[in-house]
Amino acid sequence: MELTELRSRVDAVDEEMLKLFLQRMELSEKIAAYKGKNNLPILHRERERALLARMSAQAGKMEKYAFHFFETLIGFSRARQIELSTAPSKIAAQIEAALSRASELFPQTGTVACQGLEGSNSQEACDKIFPRGQIVYLKTVEAVFDAVASGLCRYGVLPIENSTYGSVRANYDLLQRKGAAIIRSTRLCIRHELLARPGTKLEEITAVYSHEQALGQCSRFLGTLPGVQLIPCGNTAMAAKAVAESLDPGAAALSAPSCAALYGLEVIASAVQDNDNNYTRFVCIAKEPMIYPGANKISLIIACDNRPGALYEILSRFSALGVNMSKLESCPVTGRNFEFIFFIELDASVKDPGILAMLEDLERSYDHFVFLGNYAEV
Repeated sequence: MELTELRSRVDAVDEEMLKLFLQRMELSEKIAAYKGKNNLPILHRERERALLARMSAQAGKMEKYAFHFFETLIGFSRARQIELSTAPSKIAAQIEAALSRASELFPQTGTVACQGLEGSNSQEACDKIFPRGQIVYLKTVEAVFDAVASGLCRYGVLPIENSTYGSVRANYDLLQRKGAAIIRSTRLCIRHELLARPGTKLEEITAVYSHEQALGQCSRFLGTLPGVQLIPCGNTAMAAKAVAESLDPGAAALSAPSCAALYGLEVIASAVQDNDNNYTRFVCIAKEPMIYPGANKISLIIACDNRPGALYEILSRFSALGVNMSKLESCPVTGRNFEFIFFIELDASVKDPGILAMLEDLERSYDHFVFLGNYAEV
């Protein structure tokens, strides 16, 4: 049989499959109406498993392909039923409230909690997000969350990930535990300078102070300084201040260029980061979600079962709506063997068609589902 004839037959089969697909989706709509009328849940795991098992058993050597084919069909059917559902959901109420809280324009001022001191990268991020903000400096990132939760500060700004060194896991953990919402984000190009007191030479350095992320971002340079002690600090500005106040003549700090003038230090080595394309992403948090116009990023945390295809079930929902996923990172669950949560970011808005229904589907399908926010990056 010639290729053209084979392709013609495939086209004919596709036409029949499309007709059957539309019939199936029409039946899904009728099922959604029945479930709504009789107050029945959309998710029916037992039936889904039985259908997958039955279809796979009938597929012979194509068993695994049939399994994934019908798994995708089930996902489309469930998504359509959720889209038509009028049953109230926690996430829908949360998003409606977040939209109502936000004004038409993102504020340019306000009290902003920031970990560190003047000259830190977090301070620069604060100034970028809030050009006329009143910054309150605190010792720890956890104190930033507490200040926002207590109402001492309306907003907080903190680093969440670096292009070289990855996510700041401790801050993701705080986002979950403290229940704050992300309402804005920004990126800064980060340069690290090795600073020391005036007159100090590179070969005299015996200890380097900095934030653990900065130490990781400069690992290659630090590797050229054998025997030098690495001392983690709260952030890079704190490191510069500690060196300025230290009695140790061999102390140095990895800090932002502005810290040299602020703390009376000299640059011993410039641009010592491993990668010149070194960016840190900062997020602005608030006590409650607020979704401002122009929001185009959604951040989620989801935990799923440790089994084949579990992550695919999540990702297929995004694919079905044509949503781009800009971040996917796994993190082990503390105290549990080989169980993971996933940090997910989507290029989407809750106002986009089908997005709210998809979030409702995820909320109903997974016991651990956290909506961190829908926001814009500046």
